Amino acid sequence: MKREIRFLTYPLIILATGLFLVAFTLPQDKEYGGEWDIPEEYQNMENPYTGDKSLDRVGKMLYTKHCKSCHGSKGEGDGPKAASMSVKIRDLASDEVQEQSDGVLYYQSIIGRDDMPNYEKKIPVEEDRWAVINYIRSLKEK
Repeated sequence: MKREIRFLTYPLIILATGLFLVAFTLPQDKEYGGEWDIPEEYQNMENPYTGDKSLDRVGKMLYTKHCKSCHGSKGEGDGPKAASMSVKIRDLASDEVQEQSDGVLYYQSIIGRDDMPNYEKKIPVEEDRWAVINYIRSLKEK
């Protein structure tokens, strides 16, 4: 009987220790899912369509189709799916988001990670992807 208890106790102790250690290695900004590790190529990427007003309609349409359900109509992170997410959704009109480079926004919005899905297949045209970034930029003004 004691042997059976030891047989079960040791794995549980190891599991509990592992979970304890993992808890201390989680990203600092847990509320928003932690810090992003943005590859350098995206940090320096420039938007070839900055200020292109001809993309406004496309950007708004794609945002409405793919982003609004989580980020909300004004980008405030209050879409109908936001409450069910495991992390808090950032306000896209906030200074914190708007101060990021276009390349960083592109990476976060198109490449994604964790709860933020990848949109490379859903938005296959590069110009359309940048239209979404332009629309996100316009949320600051609304």
